[in-house]
Amino acid sequence: MVTFLIRRLIAAIALLIIVSMVTFAIFFLVPRLTGATTADLASRYVGKSAGPQAIHEVEVRLGLNRPVAIQYWNFVKGIIIGAHYDFGPSKVYCGPPCFGYSFINQTPVWPDLLDRAPVTLSLAAGAAIIWVIFGVTAGVISALKRGTAIDRVSMGIALAGVSLPIFFTGLLSLAIFRDNLNWFPNAGTYVGLTQNPLQWASALALPWVTLAFLQAALYARLTRAGMLETMGEDYIRTARAKGLPERTVIVRHALRSTLTPVLTIFGLDLGILLGGAVLTESTFSLPGLGKFAIDSINNNDLPRVLGVVMVGAFFIVLCNLVVDILYAVVDPRVRLS
Repeated sequence: MVTFLIRRLIAAIALLIIVSMVTFAIFFLVPRLTGATTADLASRYVGKSAGPQAIHEVEVRLGLNRPVAIQYWNFVKGIIIGAHYDFGPSKVYCGPPCFGYSFINQTPVWPDLLDRAPVTLSLAAGAAIIWVIFGVTAGVISALKRGTAIDRVSMGIALAGVSLPIFFTGLLSLAIFRDNLNWFPNAGTYVGLTQNPLQWASALALPWVTLAFLQAALYARLTRAGMLETMGEDYIRTARAKGLPERTVIVRHALRSTLTPVLTIFGLDLGILLGGAVLTESTFSLPGLGKFAIDSINNNDLPRVLGVVMVGAFFIVLCNLVVDILYAVVDPRVRLS
């Protein structure tokens, strides 16, 4: 098991290095290959209304006119040990991990990301718990009640959930449950967990349920298909022939094998959400990483956009590493692969 964990950890670190190289290339190398000048790149740091003199100063201070390899090394070094930004008479230190300095807002990017991260973490964690519990449960019940009214109704609801986009269900839920019924009057008004736990849950309850409805539908369909396939396997018939209780056969044998593909998409979905639930946060006006990314793009603030991309990639790699570990717990055969 230790060897398995070490291999996965090394692979995750190598993947993060590759992600950093690809991300840097997208923002700094590809524009040059398409004809952009270093002045064009510098203009993305100072906003749309900056003059030629300000653009030239940023170009020199950031070293955008240096070779790409040196720029990438400075980029990685800033993430590991921090970086200094020279503004003439004064210097600004950006501590590690330094994902850049926003010249538009005159602040390092990392503290801004930390301020927004609790919102996204709260949204992703609450919705993930709801959609996994209800999605897997609905899928198991539908598989065991195959062909009945329960199966048809649950799969019909799941089909609707998969088909409807979040910006439609989000706006619809706000109009019905917040504006008309007044069941969630604080929906979208985020309050920190440590400040007031009740208001924190009240503000996120509707986004949780709305987002979980869409994701749970996919998990229900996937779980149902896996359970129907697994219930016909020889080892299930053997377990029943040995006289094991039906609950043990379903939970410890059938469901355990079915959870492998569920864990795969769960790691991807959770990683994407932690990287920034753009549509959900924009719909409910939640000040998380997704809303932060949209605002940064609108303001042409390249360092902030780059920081969000790197953080999102980190969460996706981290969640996939956790999924690999859970594979070994759910299915011991994975440790030998």
